Amino acid sequence: MVFKNFPIRSHRYAVKAAAAALAAGKQDRFWEFHDLLFESYNKLNDKMITGFARSLNLDMKRFEKDRASAEVAKLIKRDLQEARDADVRGTPTIFVNGKLLQVRSMDGFSRAIDLELKKSSP
Repeated sequence: MVFKNFPIRSHRYAVKAAAAALAAGKQDRFWEFHDLLFESYNKLNDKMITGFARSLNLDMKRFEKDRASAEVAKLIKRDLQEARDADVRGTPTIFVNGKLLQVRSMDGFSRAIDLELKKSSP
């Protein structure tokens, strides 16, 4: 499974949230941070983002440095370009083995994965 950032333009804190999650990831807390962000996506603000980092006991000095870094900005920019190249229009968008998943249900996942597995079986 590969996660890519696609901060949508209409969300005021999307880029800040993506940068914060990547910074948390540098301290092995990406998914925990990700989950906190998505639980509160419709009311995010700078104070909440910082609070999430504190609640996960991140090294705050490192967190702030990493989320403002050129490296993190470059990762987000790369993810956005890859999404545009793949004609991604919104989130979440899911691909299975490079193919856009049309039926986003457990059954849809299972069928898509099973189909790809059958293709690779001798």
